Amino acid sequence: MMKFLFSLIFLIPLCFLNKFWLVQWIFLSLSFIFMMNFSFNFMFMNISYFLGMDLLSFMMILLSFWICSLMILASESIFKYKSSYNLFLFFLLILMISLYITFSSLNLFIFYLFFEISLIPTFFLIMGWGYQPERIEAGVYLLFYTLLMSLPMMVILFYIYEKFFLLSMLMTFSLDSIYSFFCMNMIFFVKMPMFFIHLWLPKAHVEAPISGSMILAGIMLKLGGYGLLRLMKLFLAYNLINIFILNISLLGGFIISLICLRQSDMKSLIAYSSVSHMSLVLSGIMTLNLWGFWGALVMMLAHGLCSSGLFCLANISYERLGSRSLYLNKGMLNLMPNLTLWWFLLCSSNIAAPPSMNLMGEIMLINSVVSFNWMSMILLSLISFFSSAYTLFLYSYSQHGMFYSGIFSFYQGFSREYLLLFLHWVPLNILIFKGEYLSLWI
Repeated sequence: MMKFLFSLIFLIPLCFLNKFWLVQWIFLSLSFIFMMNFSFNFMFMNISYFLGMDLLSFMMILLSFWICSLMILASESIFKYKSSYNLFLFFLLILMISLYITFSSLNLFIFYLFFEISLIPTFFLIMGWGYQPERIEAGVYLLFYTLLMSLPMMVILFYIYEKFFLLSMLMTFSLDSIYSFFCMNMIFFVKMPMFFIHLWLPKAHVEAPISGSMILAGIMLKLGGYGLLRLMKLFLAYNLINIFILNISLLGGFIISLICLRQSDMKSLIAYSSVSHMSLVLSGIMTLNLWGFWGALVMMLAHGLCSSGLFCLANISYERLGSRSLYLNKGMLNLMPNLTLWWFLLCSSNIAAPPSMNLMGEIMLINSVVSFNWMSMILLSLISFFSSAYTLFLYSYSQHGMFYSGIFSFYQGFSREYLLLFLHWVPLNILIFKGEYLSLWI
C-alpha cells in the first residue's frame, strides 16, 4: 500500500515541470498497476503501517485513480489557455493522496482526518477554476455543510477512544445511544447527500469546472457511502432510525426526480439525478442486509462512472456553444451525430439499461429494500419511472429539435473527447460480467 502512496507523493515535483500529459499518463498507468495488485485470499490484504484494503477499499481506490486520470484528460482547456495548470495538477494530486489514505485507512481517526482534508483541494478546484462569480457562494456551501456536520463525528471518535481504547476499522462492539448514531453518521448523510441536506451539491456542481464536477460526482459522494458501509455495523440495534432514514431517502429520491424534470441547465439536471441515485444507495445501506450492501457498492461504482461521463458530455457541448441551457443546446444530432451516440449510450446506462452496472445495482437494491418493507415498492417504482423520464428529457431536448445557436459548422470532436467517453462507458458495461467477485466481500 505504501508503494502507491509514495509514488503519488513523488509525483508532486512533476506537477511543476510543465508535463501536463505525462502526469495524466502516469495516473492512468498507476490505475492499471493498482488493478493488478489485488489478491482474493484474505479479508484485508496488503496491510502496511496503518493502511490496508479489502474489496470495498480496492474498488473505491481504483475508481479514484481512474476518475482522476480522466479529470486531467477532460481538462485540456486549462492546459490550452495556460490557466495555472501546474497548480491544478498539484491540487488534484493532493486530492488523490487524501482519497487514497481515506479509503485504505485501518484507523478511524486517520480516516476522519483525510476525509476532511479531501475537502480542501475540492474547494480550491471550485474556487480557482469555476466559471461564474457564484462559485464563491457554492464553495462556502460546500465548506460549511461539511464542517458543521464533521465536528460531532470527531467528538464521538474521542468518546469511543476513551471508552474502548481502540479506533480500529475492524471494531466489533456496538454503540449504545441515538446520539452516537447521529453524531457518527450525519457527516456521511451530508456527503451522500441525503434529501434535506443536499442543497450544497447542485450549487457546487453548477459552479465547478469539469474536473470539479467529475470528482464530486465520481468520488466525493462515494466517501459518504463508504463511511456508512464501514461503520453501520456499530449500529445494528437501531432499526427504527433506519426505517425513518430509509423513508426520507426514498421519498426524497422521488421528489428530486420530479425536480429534475423542471431543470433547464444540463449540469444542474445531472447533479440532481446524482442525489436521486444516491438516495437509492442510502436506502439499500439502511436495510442492513447483504443484498443492500452489495447493491450499494455496485451502484456507487456505476454512478461514479455514469454521472462523470454525463458531466463530460455536458462540458463538451458547453465548450462548443458557451451555454449549458437546454433551450440553446438543441438539435445537436444535426451537428455532432458522433456525440449523439455517446449521449445515447451514457443516458441508457443512467436509466439502468442492460448491460450496465446500474442495472445490477438497482436489481440488488430493489431486492434489498422490498425484502425490508414491501410498501417501499410504490416509491421505488416511482423513482425508477421518473429517473427514466428525466434522462429521456435530457437526451431528447439536447439532441433533437431545431438548432438555432448561430453556429453552422465545427469539428466533430477531438479524439481526446471520444477516448474520455470510451473510458467512462466501457468499465461501466464490462464490470457487470465479473459480478461474482462481490461474494468475496463481507
